[in-house]
Order: sequence, then structure tokens, then C-alpha cells
Amino acid sequence: MMNSAGYPREAVPLQGRYDGFPGQPGGPAVPPKDHIIWSLCCFVYSNPLCLGLAALIFSIKARDRKVAGDLEGARLYASTAHCLNIWATVLVSIGVLICCSLAVCLIFVIVPLKLD
Repeated sequence: MMNSAGYPREAVPLQGRYDGFPGQPGGPAVPPKDHIIWSLCCFVYSNPLCLGLAALIFSIKARDRKVAGDLEGARLYASTAHCLNIWATVLVSIGVLICCSLAVCLIFVIVPLKLD
């Protein structure tokens, strides 16, 4: 019997993992992640100091480099986009925490003082 790939069932290994084509030096080249979805979310929902826009631009450059076959350039741009996304996420998280704590202070401290 043949499986869907066209190989006899006896020739298909049942365990282990496939690490690329035989004879390929260094194993398979894993393309870098371009973080495009995270960059889009940072750009649309949280764009402090235009970090979301910068991350989106670097993500698009990383995707372009990956399509062109320049994996090292893609890794460089993807790393920069990743760093910018982290900074944008941290800054927005700190801002949300500050706004929430100010709202709690207003509700529980200042409002009861005005009622007296």
C-alpha cells in the first residue's frame, strides 16, 4: 500500500522526526518569524511614541527579506521588530496600569471626601 506522499508504507518511518532533506548540511534553515501580526496589533491598538509603526515597518522589511531569500537580513529586521514590539507593549501596559490606579484612587479616595 502507498501513503499520501507516494511512498510504500514500509519505507515511511513510524517514529523519530524528519530533519530536512538528506545531504543538506546543517539541517533545515528555519525562516525567522517576522512578527507581523504583533506589529499590526501594536500599530492599531497601542502606538506609543510611534513604536508600533516602526515595528510594523521592520516586520514588513523582514518579510520582504525572507521572501528574497536573505535569511540573515530577515533575522536582523525581525529582531528589531521584536524589540520594538516589546517596548510598545510594555509602555502601553504601564500606561493602562497607571490609568487604572488613578481611577481607583479617584473612586475610593477623592469621591468619599466630597460626600462629607
